[in-house]
Amino acid sequence: MVRVRFAPSPTGNLHVGNARTAVLNHLLALKESGTFVL
Repeated sequence: MVRVRFAPSPTGNLHVGNARTAVLNHLLALKESGTFVL
């Protein structure tokens, strides 16, 4: 089982790079039957 997380930027601004990382982490968690922590 895998557990991945996405920690938002301390500045609070979400940009394309952060969103891409969150989506990839979520897809990895789905593929490996793991959990995605936001």
